[in-house]
Amino acid sequence: MPQGNLGQHLFEWSELGYSPLTWKQRVSIALDVARGVEYLHSLAQQSFIHRDLKPSNILLGDDMRAKVADFGLVKNAPDGKYSVETRLAGTFGYLAPEYAATGRVTTKVDVYAFGVVLMEILTGRKALDDSLPDERSHLVTWFRRILINKENIPKALDQTLEADEETMESIYRVAELAGHCTAREPQQRPDMGHAVNVLGPLVEKWKPSCQEEEESFGIDVNMSLPQALQRWQNEGTSSSTMFHGDFSYSQTQSSIPPKASGFPNTFDSADGR
Repeated sequence: MPQGNLGQHLFEWSELGYSPLTWKQRVSIALDVARGVEYLHSLAQQSFIHRDLKPSNILLGDDMRAKVADFGLVKNAPDGKYSVETRLAGTFGYLAPEYAATGRVTTKVDVYAFGVVLMEILTGRKALDDSLPDERSHLVTWFRRILINKENIPKALDQTLEADEETMESIYRVAELAGHCTAREPQQRPDMGHAVNVLGPLVEKWKPSCQEEEESFGIDVNMSLPQALQRWQNEGTSSSTMFHGDFSYSQTQSSIPPKASGFPNTFDSADGR
């Protein structure tokens, strides 16, 4: 893709000659990713789990629109609330605790990884950084402690961000969402549709009123999943492993409520309990 990947813009922007991402760009990228993952999870007859969502697998076009890439670890999602046991795969730092411990996977492992990506977007720090002291080297553990006290959040942000009062309100919403997505218990994490519902209004504030939202996350909603994956591959994800065989899926609308339930509204401990 013309603008590389999100990891390069977050962690290597100076070396590569990029400008630091603005907050508007960051939250727009987060929304694109949330919509892409929601699409994977929400197919009518069968949904899919990415299992390796991370900044280097989020590709950016010239317009800084994000596309989720690298489907080499995509797995059929179990029906309903059941999980399926599989060979552990993915990247440490983004693995949900229950997946790392048992190898059992549900769509909530992608939700967890998305929460980690949100924390990286907020802080400009990597999920794992051995160069930092132990208490700060694991981003999720450190940032969830930050979330206990809202007043600590500004100090944890990427220093390149210029945040006025309106921007800080948006940042607080995204930080809260990141905390919910990385809850230790999978049932306390929201679905990706809730992430879309949280991020969507934040992006809408900056859109011209006449701008149409067409293929807003790099997916033609009339495509089947295999067609969408093939399109992503043709646009720069040639290293992806694609699905083979016959697929027949019907289009559905998300039924995610505006406010997800089953996870806390505020944080009173490091693990959100």
